[in-house]
Amino acid sequence: MHIYPKITPIYQTSVFKFEDLDGIAQYFDEPGSRYMYSRNGNPNSDELAEAVNRLEGGQGAIATGSGMAAILAAILAYCEAGDHVLCAADIYGGSAALLNQELSRLGISVSYVPFDELYDLKHHLQPRTRLLLAETMSNPLLRVVDLKALAEECHQHSVKLVIDNTFATPLLTRPIEYGADITLHSVTKYLAGHSDVTAGVVVAASPEIAARLRQIGMVMGLTLSPMESWLAVRGLKTLRLRVQEHSSNALAIAQMLEGHPLVQEVYYPGLPNHAEHPLAARQGGTQFGGMLSFRLPDDEKLVNQFMRRSQRFPFAPSLAGVDSSLSHPLSTSHRALTPEQQQRLGITVGLIRLSVGIELKEELVADLEQALG
Repeated sequence: MHIYPKITPIYQTSVFKFEDLDGIAQYFDEPGSRYMYSRNGNPNSDELAEAVNRLEGGQGAIATGSGMAAILAAILAYCEAGDHVLCAADIYGGSAALLNQELSRLGISVSYVPFDELYDLKHHLQPRTRLLLAETMSNPLLRVVDLKALAEECHQHSVKLVIDNTFATPLLTRPIEYGADITLHSVTKYLAGHSDVTAGVVVAASPEIAARLRQIGMVMGLTLSPMESWLAVRGLKTLRLRVQEHSSNALAIAQMLEGHPLVQEVYYPGLPNHAEHPLAARQGGTQFGGMLSFRLPDDEKLVNQFMRRSQRFPFAPSLAGVDSSLSHPLSTSHRALTPEQQQRLGITVGLIRLSVGIELKEELVADLEQALG
């Protein structure tokens, strides 16, 4: 009896069987022809990697155990001890912690480039500068990078460009089309989309770097489990619908917050007065994603009161699920930064980040209005 499943089954196995020596010889002589050990490759993790690779327009990808593992793999694809990495100053705190605390111990140094200096790198370059790490939309202030200009500046100096595309997703922006060498995601966020998966993915613009990523993932054990891969692929099937709702809801909320007397500033690329709004529209079309931040007075008591009053935005230090949530960058995602870095980036007590879900926008807007009092 032949079985033709519509959905790929979960290959919940650590190892695959061979009939004889010819089978094992085929595995080594014809890479990709069959599976041996799930750390080296599994149908479910390969399905996820290839699906995101197609969305991003890449030349190969790997699925990893988390977004942090994806960042690690991307950096190690180009760097070794003695090399130097540039990083946009407006970056996720976990990325900064990886560079500062762990990769520095391996002999890879890092320098941070202020947002306004990203397109003129000559004063930041060192003899062994290998790559620049930046985000399509920065976390948490939603600054938007001009990917084409940044890729041209990097390549002029023989520096590779690695872009974290988590906030934008490939439905808004495809960094490889603008010249990025690697794009990556915390699949945990929008790609899986339901706050029940921890995963990452790295997509390469060249087959050579894709092969290098596969080697790094296999040898360092960064690969993703079959079950997590299957769940992430399931989430991908609704990505287009979810991004539409995330974006529509976030714009409505940003417009409400912009007019509220207690709110000092709103950071959302979909607002016409956002500094990079024209750029975001050029790179992302008519949708601007589901993430936004806004600033209350720097009063911890006031911030706590707002958090307690909100019913539809629980304080949850992550983002991008179908259910809305809020986060506090100073005390969570950017906690590892020095006080000077936090102040320079504007990450203060009053800064709130919203991850806007796909609930009814009228209910979300009403909840925030009552929480702000």
